[in-house]
Amino acid sequence: MAAYWDEAAMQRALVMPSILAIGDSWFWYPFPGGSLISYLGPIVEKKEHTILAQGMNGAEAFDYVDGKYKDRITGALRRYGSSLSAVFISGGGNDFAGFNDMRPLLALDCSGAQSAADCFRSGDGGLGQFLERMDDHYRRLIGLIYTHTSLDCLILMHSYDYAIPDGRGVAGKAGWLKPALVDAGVPEALQRDCVRYLIDAFHAMLGRIAMGDPAHLRIVDSRGTLAEEDWANELHPKGKGFRKIAKERWKPVLQGAGLA
Repeated sequence: MAAYWDEAAMQRALVMPSILAIGDSWFWYPFPGGSLISYLGPIVEKKEHTILAQGMNGAEAFDYVDGKYKDRITGALRRYGSSLSAVFISGGGNDFAGFNDMRPLLALDCSGAQSAADCFRSGDGGLGQFLERMDDHYRRLIGLIYTHTSLDCLILMHSYDYAIPDGRGVAGKAGWLKPALVDAGVPEALQRDCVRYLIDAFHAMLGRIAMGDPAHLRIVDSRGTLAEEDWANELHPKGKGFRKIAKERWKPVLQGAGLA
């Protein structure tokens, strides 16, 4: 088995991880078809790598450094850090997904907006401040990884994809994006553009971090990979979508890094 979400099961199998995957539902998606890790596992297995996942569905970037998963992640790094070839990070999506996270980033009334940029708030609580928080969480997590791993350990981050704000949630629940866009009065024609604008801003933030240490920090740019039919809901691809992102976007980066 190339990927474990249960550390105890991995230990019972007498296996040590060579890749730690710190992530949210893109690494932990529990529904049929699996998550991104379900498809990355077989790719890295050819180089005899084993992935151990840490985090959980709904995890926010804050949770990895100050919140509920801090101790588990720090503990895993202490136990396995010296033998890790890579750490994968998936975080940030839950920080802007959901009405209470998305709505504050948007202007009070976007009904007259002419572009996606017009729809986002500036100043306190706006998009710029949100990205500064994400930057801080990522840099602190990367710093923690640096202190527990060897000099040749690589860190791979990714930028999700352009989610479709169509209101689809999980198990009949409301979606994570459209309710906030509707409440802000974002014109229907601009709603997808707003999500693209947000994802692009998030990707640019990761790019600025990676520029600080290109020898160790890599970005998997998965934007624009999925077709409409590849999405299960507003935030998550179907299994075939995760497989497509793993094969088309992650695999070339992993091969370039000698991990696949």
